[in-house]
Amino acid sequence: MSPSLDVLVARLGRWSAGRGPLYLLLAARLRRLIDEGALPPGTLLPPDRRFATALAVGRTTVVAAYDTLRQEGRLVRRQGSGTRVSPAALMARRLRSAGTGASMGAGAGVPRVRETSNPLFLHLLEAPDDVILLSCAAPDRAPDELTEAYRSLELPVGDLGYHPAGLGVLREAVAARYAARGVPTGPEQVLVTTGAQQGLALLARLLLAPGDGVLVEAPTYPGALDLFREAAAVPLPVAVGPDGVDVAEAVRTMERHRPALAYLVPRFQNPTGTVLPPLAGRRLVEAANALGVPLVDDEALADLAFDAGAPWTPLSAYGEVVAVGSLSKVVWGGIRIGWVRGPAPLIARLARLKALHDLGSDVPAQLAAARILDGFGPVLAARTRTVRAGHAHLRAELARLLPSWSSVPATGGQTLWVRLPHGDGVSFAQLALRHGVAVLPGATADALGGSVRHLRLHFLASPEVLTEAVRRLAAAWAEYAPGPEPARAALHAITL
Repeated sequence: MSPSLDVLVARLGRWSAGRGPLYLLLAARLRRLIDEGALPPGTLLPPDRRFATALAVGRTTVVAAYDTLRQEGRLVRRQGSGTRVSPAALMARRLRSAGTGASMGAGAGVPRVRETSNPLFLHLLEAPDDVILLSCAAPDRAPDELTEAYRSLELPVGDLGYHPAGLGVLREAVAARYAARGVPTGPEQVLVTTGAQQGLALLARLLLAPGDGVLVEAPTYPGALDLFREAAAVPLPVAVGPDGVDVAEAVRTMERHRPALAYLVPRFQNPTGTVLPPLAGRRLVEAANALGVPLVDDEALADLAFDAGAPWTPLSAYGEVVAVGSLSKVVWGGIRIGWVRGPAPLIARLARLKALHDLGSDVPAQLAAARILDGFGPVLAARTRTVRAGHAHLRAELARLLPSWSSVPATGGQTLWVRLPHGDGVSFAQLALRHGVAVLPGATADALGGSVRHLRLHFLASPEVLTEAVRRLAAAWAEYAPGPEPARAALHAITL
């Protein structure tokens, strides 16, 4: 199947951030996608004008890029049938692979697994450059406490080092955190994972079959949407309002479709930053439990309240909920420690599945994580001071340089959900890249096909970097002249 326009634009990554004419940069990135098999023979590429509008370039740039690849034999352009990847591109790939002894297999040219088209991940795969990454929200510096935890490590003796369910000391520490919040938890109810993303991936693999429905918020964390699409599940989006997901509509969706899974980010929702009120959360959990729908609560951002002393109650306190947590947002993404908290039988099944994939997460990292959790208060307090200050600084700079953009102040988390006065986030993000800033278009996070005029910006960088980022965004906005705004299909409708 051919990719949707938004998916193709996302797959191009930071194509325009290099040096040279734009048409050559675009041709080079399309060439790579074709040669890697991400655009198999027969793939229909977008019409010149639509592609140019989405990339915020002139039509002549797309025409010149297409013609370059046509002359190379990688594209075929015919009036009435559009522009397609040439069948000759497959033969060229086979010839190149023959020299290395690699086998293309019977399904050559068609990816065996569904690859991400999420800009959040694709930007991380790019070589370092001068682009400021406001697309990936994660701390860029580990706290001193983590360095000290590693320095004082004492590795176990007489231990093979394989712990698929996680080290006992860390499982106990995570369980104690839930117990302190009024959710009695034993270590057998905790699975240690390589970050929250792996926890979500294991749950999707275990609980979803092709065609299953998954209730998701619209918009939501795009990394979760990637996983659900990889499982060939069908997103059932429910709109997010000022107080989080529309609970009444979520309950109706569960009653109507009985999804195999419901995935929510109720506290500091990613990307909108909203918080689901406690009574609404209780109603949602009770409805899911009554209908037999497994409810997954993504708690990766839940600790990051600007008012660090304010108490909060996890959804797990209201009934049977599967919670996914992580240290990546409070401590540092590089530690790659997360967890799943749920019923012991489910955790045991997830542990067997995890054993199949990696035999267990890194032991030194788990020991360091246990040490961090033992003195978590100061670490969390320092991080919340940083995000609170970053939020205030980003909003002030946006008000000063981009007063026509609008956003609702957040009360926690890491991101600001910004609405553009006109145009769309996908095409503006392309222009922003050429000014040295990567942003996440709202459409990539919305399975309803909405949020077209939104951007997600994080406020985790230093004040100096945030100021420079907004200055670059303002320069891009001054140049931005959006074309006609086509109706965008939901990103899950047509994918590679």
